[in-house]
Amino acid sequence: MSLTIIILLIVTGLLLLVLEILVIPGTSVAGVLGFIAIGIGIWQAWAGYGTTVGVIVTFSTLVGAIASLYFSLKSRTWKRLMLNDTIDSKVNLVDAAKVKPGETGETISRLAPAGKARINGELYEVHSLSGFIDQRIEIEIVKIDHQKIFVKLKTQ
Repeated sequence: MSLTIIILLIVTGLLLLVLEILVIPGTSVAGVLGFIAIGIGIWQAWAGYGTTVGVIVTFSTLVGAIASLYFSLKSRTWKRLMLNDTIDSKVNLVDAAKVKPGETGETISRLAPAGKARINGELYEVHSLSGFIDQRIEIEIVKIDHQKIFVKLKTQ
């Protein structure tokens, strides 16, 4: 096998491995084919050209793999493909002075079993203990546990 074909096998294998690492999640055909192509290229270098060329090709492949992974991770091309959105929402912070068990409010959305409710003029995410509750229904706070407000239908 010619040295050109060996180099093409190794370069193709490296490209498939970089594609596997950066684009395709998990173990897929690209990664397996990349390892096979690199393995065949190195094996053909050892079998066809002897120990000296085999060692040079093996070492060059290792250096090429590290360099291609380093430069592909360093390049700004991947930054355009990555999700860079920031989360600007906040956790439902419950102020113990404003909301207490026993207080009442009104559902703004359907609680199935979680939804929005207005309590003391402010919107909160609440969780129903008594199944589904439709919107615009009066509710009563049962308990507050780890910043979660648990409610039930208000009894008359």
